Amino acid sequence: MLKRLFIAVAFLYFTVSVYGQKPQTQAGKCLTCHKEVSRGLYNQWYNSAHGRHNVVCLDCHGAAKGDKDAFTHYEAQIATLVTPKDCSRCHPKESQEVENSYHATAGLILDSNDAYMAHVAAGQPVAITGCESCHGALVKIDDKSPNKLSKESWPNSGIGRVNPDGSKGACNACHTRHSFAVSQARQPEACSKCHLGPDHPQKEIYEESKHGNTYYTHIDQMNLKADRWVAGQDYYEAPTCATCHMSAALKQPLTHDVGQRISWTLRPAVSVYKEDWQKKRDRMQDVCTTCHGSAFVDGHYYQFDATVRLYNKKFAEPAGAIMKIVADKKLLKNTASYSNDIEWTYWELWHHEGRRGRHGASMMGPDYTWWHGMYEVAQHFYFKFLPQAREFNDPDVNKYIDNLLANDPMHQWLNRPTEELKKDIKSGKMQKIFKDMYSETR
Repeated sequence: MLKRLFIAVAFLYFTVSVYGQKPQTQAGKCLTCHKEVSRGLYNQWYNSAHGRHNVVCLDCHGAAKGDKDAFTHYEAQIATLVTPKDCSRCHPKESQEVENSYHATAGLILDSNDAYMAHVAAGQPVAITGCESCHGALVKIDDKSPNKLSKESWPNSGIGRVNPDGSKGACNACHTRHSFAVSQARQPEACSKCHLGPDHPQKEIYEESKHGNTYYTHIDQMNLKADRWVAGQDYYEAPTCATCHMSAALKQPLTHDVGQRISWTLRPAVSVYKEDWQKKRDRMQDVCTTCHGSAFVDGHYYQFDATVRLYNKKFAEPAGAIMKIVADKKLLKNTASYSNDIEWTYWELWHHEGRRGRHGASMMGPDYTWWHGMYEVAQHFYFKFLPQAREFNDPDVNKYIDNLLANDPMHQWLNRPTEELKKDIKSGKMQKIFKDMYSETR
């Protein structure tokens, strides 16, 4: 310990801060004080990679006087908020990848229907502590606050936080301060603060899947604290979220752009392939083949693609077409969005059940594909959404529904005898109705 303190003092003495202050005059005071007043914070830093490499408080929290969130703290010019722009001084590649990622845009929910619903159906406190805590807030400056940050937007470590310096994101959403441990970000629990629940239960699906099962039963063999962490080389018992979406594989480097290996977008009402989806799928399949044969991987995507297309064609596109007729003809009784029953039903049809079914198929979680997903999509589409649409008694709405149920073979089961349907399933006749869902994508 004395040796490390000696090295730290030497480092502080001979290094000049980028902010024009000699570090030994301020950084040493930071360490001495915080060791007493915030012991946990100090120990997190001291035992971290930052601590071992003498990255001190002012290296991250130091600020210039012109910065919007800068303030004087015991003669040092600092900012409480550490942003990806600050981190980019030492981690330029990682920061740029975050800037390019979907994570960095998560704060755009501030202008979305999700945020609108939280504000009107619940209220601002819920929008802050619920939505913005995961997606990120627009960080506001309050000159009357001792740290210049408004209490309405701080604390916040949302992944798409919009920072006063113009940067987007929060590195500590995955690398929790002040340890900033790589090993933590490699584990599925790091993602589970946000990726769970009724609308995107990736955490629950992962835990249900064989991937999650093998991880939790082999966690001691995952080599999580290793400097290098290449799937198939440094660990091989199971993948985590990071393995598939971010971490290095035998043929590709680590990336902080979480969209680089995702070929479908499973978020909106109707799923579409992403731009350059074939390249992105190739990257993901490269990771898959670390542990699986190519026939296994191709078979998974064959089944997954068919499930997404089924959801699109059978439920999402017809429901969207009906809602368009309703909107175009101004059939809704109440003018405020989501103040009508059918709007809530449609919302949950795609935003909750539809997402669960699609994500379940993508991550090999059968219970979420069916019972928590497509089962509820079908139940609510046939016995809640369509009856609510019928209540308008509009000729165009009724015509669309009548045509759908009478002429689309995917929906004709409703008016046929059970025994006849069972025979068609057994003979394979029923399955032929869905053959187009399995069309090859290459």
